[in-house]
Amino acid sequence: MKKAKIFYFSLQEQGDKAKKINWFNSVDFKQIDFDHIQPDARANWINLTNNDFDNFLPLVNKEVKAGKSEEAIFQLFSAGVKTQRDEWVYDFSKESLIEKVKYLIDAYMEKMLEGKTREFDIKWDAETTQYLNRKISKTFQVSQVVKSLYRPYIKQYFYFDKHFNGRTYQMYNIFPNNLTDNQMIGFMGQSTDKPFSVIASSLVTDLNCISPASGGTQCLPLYRYDQEGNRLENITDWGLKQFQTHYTDQTITKENIFHYVYAVLHNPDYRQKYEQNLKRDFPRIPLYDDFFQWVEWGQKLMDLHINYETIEPYPLKRVDIAVDPPLTPLKNGIDPPLTPLKKGGVYSVKAKLRADKIANKIILDDITTLENIPQIAWEYKLGNRSALEWILDQYKEKKPKDPTIAEKFNTYRFVDYKEQVIDLLTRVCTVSFETMQIIESMDDEKYPEPSADLAPYLKHYGRSKAEQIQINQKGLAMLRRWREEKLSDEDLKEAETTWEEVKKSIDKNRSRKLFS
Repeated sequence: MKKAKIFYFSLQEQGDKAKKINWFNSVDFKQIDFDHIQPDARANWINLTNNDFDNFLPLVNKEVKAGKSEEAIFQLFSAGVKTQRDEWVYDFSKESLIEKVKYLIDAYMEKMLEGKTREFDIKWDAETTQYLNRKISKTFQVSQVVKSLYRPYIKQYFYFDKHFNGRTYQMYNIFPNNLTDNQMIGFMGQSTDKPFSVIASSLVTDLNCISPASGGTQCLPLYRYDQEGNRLENITDWGLKQFQTHYTDQTITKENIFHYVYAVLHNPDYRQKYEQNLKRDFPRIPLYDDFFQWVEWGQKLMDLHINYETIEPYPLKRVDIAVDPPLTPLKNGIDPPLTPLKKGGVYSVKAKLRADKIANKIILDDITTLENIPQIAWEYKLGNRSALEWILDQYKEKKPKDPTIAEKFNTYRFVDYKEQVIDLLTRVCTVSFETMQIIESMDDEKYPEPSADLAPYLKHYGRSKAEQIQINQKGLAMLRRWREEKLSDEDLKEAETTWEEVKKSIDKNRSRKLFS
């Protein structure tokens, strides 16, 4: 049997759907200039790559995970936890979570012992139904309430239970109990429709943490634990040997390699050059010059991303609008999401949690705004959202999808967490700023230094992109004024044209582009 041949043709400049159909109707099929495509070794025939990706060290391998080989950097890897009932087993409030889980367990046991189904039932799936049929009894265990990383820079309380979490994968081998000290790298399993992203965690991590619906979060722990609870190195001896041999340095440790990998996965040049590879394969790791510089970057990034709650807050400007009369809590101290009433009435504040990237501010609610966010902070993204936007999204007031949760446990109000969120935003702003400075340092490696006679005349020489943007705050303020002032359409068009010419002029005379 002959192998099929692939011939490919794409219309690039024929306009919309109707024009493309007309083009095909008007052209003889035999006259179309098809390309004959040779699939690669993995049978990919579209978005083919021509690079050295396959020559790099494999990060993980299923044969290594199964103990049949050692030829990968990490032995164990695991998807994040897939609960199949997030609203039941996650919560910002420990007390609210305990209340929900006790209801969940009571309803499960009633069904098993008495055959009763509650009017407001729990979330059932194939696994819980199977456990019910097998007569597996359940009782609430407070030790199973743990902190988790639900989304980037969003910790929630989590009920870690193999029967009420649909798929725990290998997570019990990474965090066997709530006292386990471990760190792991989480990366996007398949970044087909989103930019490749990576994050660090020291907690049980959700499957959809790094970016929902993109192959899930794949986790690489520093350590793994056996059935007796013994801690084992998760970086293989084979991986250690590859690094020590390549760099001719026997002092390199497995922890060094862990941080090196984290830095490389943040490298913008790596992400851009191997973009197509990362969309369909697990990462492979190149061996860059100056190993310990990459280790240092990785260690700094991991410290920022794991310990973000203790990082020095960024000095954002908080603006609170005064209201008269003062805000008065409504019944039970809970303010419903309504706009303020007229003077003399009782006020209630509506949560907004909206980012204004042009004005560099965050509107939290009707009365509070955070200003002076550095422009570079928006550029630290995980998937399609910046770290700051992940926080805003997760703290919004949303109606629960589960009918029982919506009816009996819909107690979340932003006002209860407002000060906590403000503190978190200021710290993650620092994390974003410093992360981008480190990433810019990686990028600087590609550009030669200017000649000594020119350096004194370059205002931004030796500065990171983040520092350059800070220097140019006056220019950015001018742009914001252009947007806020009521200019005529003609004046506005002229101002925008001038600004575009300025940007082109700046980039034309720079080795490292600031705008393009």
